Amino acid sequence: MRFHTRKWIKPQDLNPNGTLFGGRLLEWIDEEAALYAIIQLENSRTVTKFMSEIDFKSSAREGDIVEIGMDVVKFGNASITLRCEVRNKMTREVIITIERIVMVSLDDQGKAKPHGKTEIEFVKDRLKN
Repeated sequence: MRFHTRKWIKPQDLNPNGTLFGGRLLEWIDEEAALYAIIQLENSRTVTKFMSEIDFKSSAREGDIVEIGMDVVKFGNASITLRCEVRNKMTREVIITIERIVMVSLDDQGKAKPHGKTEIEFVKDRLKN
């Protein structure tokens, strides 16, 4: 699992119980999945198609730092399927897992567009060519 993004839990991120609001965390995950997929598929017209069940394992409180991790599960013809885990940066306690997030590459008309990718690529390796 590669952890790319860290978020600092602030007062505006909390629910009435004083813990991280699940909707805020899902917003961060969706954005991270989109950014990851856009970079991998090299297409800014990439959208979320599906998220599997969301498993909240623990909570976070104001001042905690969480990190969002993504792994590629598989490459489809026009899609990429990711797995996500969010954990507390300091304690390494898992906060949430999502087994499948399917992101789809679109063409200019909003139709699925084959991307031709079969494995993870790193931007630094693309720049060498």
